[in-house]
Amino acid sequence: MKNVLVVSVHPDDETLGCGGTILSHQLNGDRVFCLWVTNGNLDQESLLPELMKRYKFEGTYSLDFPEVVLDDISLSEIIPRISEVVTETEANILYIPNRSDPHSDHRRVFDACQACIKSFRYPSVEKVMMMEVQSETDFAPVLPESIFLSNVFVDITEVYEAKMKIVKLFKAELLPGPLTRSISSIEALSRYRGSQINVEHAESFMLLKEIVRRKV
Repeated sequence: MKNVLVVSVHPDDETLGCGGTILSHQLNGDRVFCLWVTNGNLDQESLLPELMKRYKFEGTYSLDFPEVVLDDISLSEIIPRISEVVTETEANILYIPNRSDPHSDHRRVFDACQACIKSFRYPSVEKVMMMEVQSETDFAPVLPESIFLSNVFVDITEVYEAKMKIVKLFKAELLPGPLTRSISSIEALSRYRGSQINVEHAESFMLLKEIVRRKV
């Protein structure tokens, strides 16, 4: 059993980026925690109880930082708050934002997370992956240092329908087709990632760090 921590910049990032993977971890008996960094999507607040019900998180944390202006908040204020959650959950696996997402909040949280995965301070951390969030990761600058290189794939075929039911809770955040954050585009990406590993549906990640320890 692993302790999994999803660092979600705004409510809905956890679902777009790794909703199926969350459900898959839980089917495997892992304990999944979710950390919401900002209070974004405030119009979705009434949906949070339903979100919690669908995911059955082991625990959740809300830092309540304001969205859009995270760049105006010192990392020295953000890092300790995330650090406390990583320590408290004894997280083994972390899912964090992509470093090159256009949204400044995503990049700020990525920078803060880098201080929370050092092995000598956070010995529980074994694996760290960046998420692929539609309408963010797909709009990263087309530069060599900004490209999202999928190198970890999770088969979510078994939980795909359950994920999509959760996606549809975020009505205000969804866009009409064929825009990137539409139901049709979310399904298209899921099928494309699935095709890369010969399954119906998958989510992809970019591995930043993995530590393999000898089992005693």
